[in-house]
Amino acid sequence: MNCVRSFGLESIYTLKKQRFIITSVPYKCSRSRFSVHCVAAVRFRPCIDIHKGKVKQIVGSTLHDLKDGGSDLVTNFESDKSAAEYADLYKKDGLTGGHVIILGGDDLSRSAAIDALLAYPGGLQVGGGINSDNALSFIEKGASHVIVTSYVFNNGHMDLQRLKDLICNIGRRRLVLDLSCRRKGGKYAIVTDRWQKFSNVYLDEETLEFLAVHADEFLVHGVDVEGKRLGIDEELVALLGRHSPIPVTYAGGVMTMADLERIKVAGAGRVDVTVGSALDIFGGDIAYKDVVAWHKKQESVAV
Repeated sequence: MNCVRSFGLESIYTLKKQRFIITSVPYKCSRSRFSVHCVAAVRFRPCIDIHKGKVKQIVGSTLHDLKDGGSDLVTNFESDKSAAEYADLYKKDGLTGGHVIILGGDDLSRSAAIDALLAYPGGLQVGGGINSDNALSFIEKGASHVIVTSYVFNNGHMDLQRLKDLICNIGRRRLVLDLSCRRKGGKYAIVTDRWQKFSNVYLDEETLEFLAVHADEFLVHGVDVEGKRLGIDEELVALLGRHSPIPVTYAGGVMTMADLERIKVAGAGRVDVTVGSALDIFGGDIAYKDVVAWHKKQESVAV
């Protein structure tokens, strides 16, 4: 792919208020080419989290790269069903844009993720250990998009050279930027490396507008509440609803069906939602069939 011709890359973007790693990345993306996204309906985005080859629900903030194999992990649920079986379920229910997340770099987890992609070609996104070298291989296996955090937010900074490499390899419309964040100093700092490291990039209007010209979607976990069933972070949802120019999905803290409506209201109908540990298919109390019914209702009333 000729990136300069395909993306019109001619100048370097920078944000004066952020300390990004600026490399010689020839970028120019006219804002007029990327119109403000107006979501037709709030969607439920399903998930498949894979650890050691098994579908699990793990409190993400406890996931470390430990030599002892992860003795500090807090696991809410481990399924006896394969990742491919979950993918087939989502396919049958017509759910698109779900997230397959590889929570570990082991071969079993990668293999399980690929099985899920093959079971539902074009219906799922994949994240976890994605870089410019392997991103295209996941697309070729059936992923609609790849999801990236740590590769781009490298060593606490945004590395635009790596972002450019990804776009050159797969195209902007195949890229989801994971902007999962934690509170720090009254703001939301993007976190990397299994949500253990704070970057110096904060989630705000300026950052979202800048990144929107480099990605097709955003995925944002409210890490402070994710996996803990503590309720949603409505302030974060509202920020996303106000300022994201492209499709964005929020994850974290959903406990009841009422939380889906809270996300819909707080996000002004512009923020999609994923639900993990709270679903009965992952050992929780919310009926998966009820969430699917809610999703279909949103679609039916959309203008």
